[in-house]
Amino acid sequence: MQEDVILAELIWGLGTSHVPSIGAAMDNHKTEEPYWKPLFDGYAPAREWMAQHKPDVAIIVYNDHANAMDLGMTPMFTIGTAAKYNVADEGWGSRKVPPVIGHPELSEHLLVNLVDDGFDMTVCQELDVDHGLTVPLSVYCPDPGTAWPCAVVPILVNVLQYPQPTAARCLALGEALGKAIRSYPEDIKVAVFGTGGMSHQLAGARAGLINEKFDRMFLEAIETDPAALTALTREDYIREAGSEGIELIMWLVMRGAIGSDIHRVHEAYHVPASNTATALALFETVPSNGAKNA
Repeated sequence: MQEDVILAELIWGLGTSHVPSIGAAMDNHKTEEPYWKPLFDGYAPAREWMAQHKPDVAIIVYNDHANAMDLGMTPMFTIGTAAKYNVADEGWGSRKVPPVIGHPELSEHLLVNLVDDGFDMTVCQELDVDHGLTVPLSVYCPDPGTAWPCAVVPILVNVLQYPQPTAARCLALGEALGKAIRSYPEDIKVAVFGTGGMSHQLAGARAGLINEKFDRMFLEAIETDPAALTALTREDYIREAGSEGIELIMWLVMRGAIGSDIHRVHEAYHVPASNTATALALFETVPSNGAKNA
């Protein structure tokens, strides 16, 4: 009699902005100030739900901001395989948050499967992680104490240097990632974060750009029609969402991973936060039997 194989379960996906000032607001106890309170009030329902549905591992898709890598070497897709990731000093000291603990075994499994599926991943066996990763972790868990509540596998996407990967390639990476997670032979719960955005531009003639109409369209389509977002070129994203708004392609990695059977738990949208439109979209995966995750 063949025994059932125990495999990992992908339980939810989170799209969230990773604006560094969000982390600073938490670190400096400003979340109840009038400027910040609407943003953090919008996070509250998602945080409450996520606290009841804790993953063992979070896969966080983000971009380095020239802290671990400079523009002299910009891989298209990168995965971390370390047991520990220190918090980067971004010029004003490291955030006072715990170091990030990795999951080398899952990282190795994902790496092999992604390469076998045609994604030539760059591998980082050492990596300092910046606000692109630590701010989303703080959005999930605002009070980690001495340790974050889950291990982390970092996946980095080039959104800084032309040519960035296409939106379609990011969705396909997510689909391969989801398949790889679900084939991992261990009884663990996994969440996937897609980070960055929404519309913003930090420099140039359009500095301060916010395009709420585009942002609202993206928030709807990321749930109901992610394929429509892959029809947008990198130039479309930059024109509509700003030079940094192209970070939204990283949400498509998360969306591809969680699959088609999902339920939206919560959504929030707020401007401004450091001249950036900020958003959160939380999706629960629905098991094949149709029941919600316990």
